[in-house]
Order: sequence, then C-alpha cells, then structure tokens
Amino acid sequence: MNRDASAAQSRVPVVETFDLVRRFGDFTAVDHVNLRVEGGQFFGFLGPNGAGKSTTIKMLTGLLAPTGGRIRVLGRDIASDALEIKRRIGVVPEDLNLFERLTGAEMLAFTGRMYNLTREDIAERARELLVLMELDTDPRKLVVEYSHGMKKKLSLACALIHRPEILFLDEPFEGVDAVASRTLKDLLSRLTSRGLTVFLTSHVLEIIERLCTDIAIISEGRLVAAGALDELRRGIAVEGDGHDARGLMSLEDYFIRVVGGARETGDDVLQWLV
Repeated sequence: MNRDASAAQSRVPVVETFDLVRRFGDFTAVDHVNLRVEGGQFFGFLGPNGAGKSTTIKMLTGLLAPTGGRIRVLGRDIASDALEIKRRIGVVPEDLNLFERLTGAEMLAFTGRMYNLTREDIAERARELLVLMELDTDPRKLVVEYSHGMKKKLSLACALIHRPEILFLDEPFEGVDAVASRTLKDLLSRLTSRGLTVFLTSHVLEIIERLCTDIAIISEGRLVAAGALDELRRGIAVEGDGHDARGLMSLEDYFIRVVGGARETGDDVLQWLV
C-alpha cells in the first residue's frame, strides 16, 4: 500500500457516536456525546472521576445499551451488528473479569476458543503472548495468585489473541508498577505503529501525553474538547474560552483548564494537622 492510500485509510472513522445518551433513572451519565475516532489513532478519552468515561466505553463495546443516540464501530451500527463488532474488537475492562481458577495459558485458550481460533493458532499465540507479557515463568500458577499488574497484562493478552482491529482499554495502567507499565506502553506503541486503533481511558495524564495522538475530554457527561493533542495543548478550540491562547501548555494544565480548574485552598485549611 502506498503512503497516500495508507493515509486515506487512517482517516476513515472506525468509531463514531451521534448524540449518545445514557441515563440511570433521573441521572444523565452521558449527555449527547459526539465522538469520531479514525483508523490507526491512539485515542485518549479523559475526564474527572464520574465524568462518564467508563459508561461511554461500555456502550462502545456493546456491554451497555444507550438510552439515546447511535453508535457505529468499524462501519457497523452496534444496535444491529453487536456480535460482529465484538468479534473484531478487543476490550480490557476496568474490572478485568478473569477466571481466577485457571492458569494464564488456560485463560488464553478459553478466550481463543470463544473467538473460534484453531487449536494451533491458540497454542502459538498464547505462547508468544505469555512470553511477551513475562507471564511464562510459572505455567502452573493460577490467575488468583497473580499480582494486579500480572492480571492487567493477562487481560491485555486475552484482548489481543484474536488480532482485533480496535483495542478498548479502560484504565489499563491503574495499580500497575513501573516495570509492567513500561512493558504495556511499549507494546501499545508498537501496535499502533502497525495500524491498530487504540481507544484508551486513563487518569494518568503523563501516559496520555506520551502515547496519544488525539484526545477527547468529557466532564459531567458532556464532551468539552476533542481534537489533535498538540493543537489542544496550544489552547486552540477551548469551548467557552473567549480568546485563543497560543502558548503550548502541558496536558495537565489544559485538562484542568477545560474541566473547570482546581479548587483553591487557603492557608487556614486543615490547620489542626500542622
């Protein structure tokens, strides 16, 4: 494929939402969100706690039905083609959902069978993934005995075994030590360089700043910013801002500015601790 054709392919939207809404009783968790993620992007989805990130990713992956609006993933409407979409995506949920009485190899074998992979493909891919994730040193070890970081890496291996076209990651670095985090970051960078689309939610802004090319920020269920990371860091297209701030800022500064800023604390706060 030539460079122009490859670039054109990367501009094709692989995730789109149209006025996406999710309510829980009288509470609106996601409020008319319009997202567009193009093929090959490393896309970061940010927001404060309770902003609607996990609710959105659950709807995008078919785990939660929207209250209103539409979702298209890989050109298909999730309301009518959810099963086909699930065959073509990989998901690492925040709560992992691993079978803890299995070994890592058995967990991968079970996942591979769910995707109708052949025994030969399962064996080869599971072996390579366990080595890559550094989970091969004790093959009889049960998942229940894994550390939190090991479980994160196994969950990612399960999400990759069927060669997904899009990888959805909900807080993959939470509770992961520096060594495991470095392994995951390097792997994800290599995968996106080969054309895989990654949709990542994380509270660790430094990771988003290092890995992601494009981001969207959600606050109180509403999308407040979206676009190329470098453009947003220059202060371009900040909703509700009356001027164009052209100076390059850190993602942390930009994020705090967009979601409403940090609460001021006076010198007299918690004086009883001094």
